[in-house]
Amino acid sequence: MSDDACELLCIDFDHAESLRTALPDEDLLARRAERLRALGEPTRLRIAHALHVGDELCVCDLAWIVGASKGLVSHHLRLLRAAGLVASRREGKLVMYRLSADGSGLLAAVRSLEAQVYPA
Repeated sequence: MSDDACELLCIDFDHAESLRTALPDEDLLARRAERLRALGEPTRLRIAHALHVGDELCVCDLAWIVGASKGLVSHHLRLLRAAGLVASRREGKLVMYRLSADGSGLLAAVRSLEAQVYPA
């Protein structure tokens, strides 16, 4: 038998049921997972950090800052926007991007967790 599974079926039903009913609903968990996945890629995380520091940036500037092509940065920005982590606005021929409130909050949580797990 595997070392990571119980050998017997022994459930504290009352305790297990109280924990099961306390879990968030599936839709909320799916949205949270989508947002975590969106930041779970190095280029997207670099973009989020750049937006955190730079406040509002266009694709051209972001591409230069993170060292990636404009096409790749645009692709990642679409994914971040779909996850609700960045917002955009058009300014003439430019599209300006910034972290949304949710994006700022999630990035702050990631940075805080990182500082706790990997202290300087």
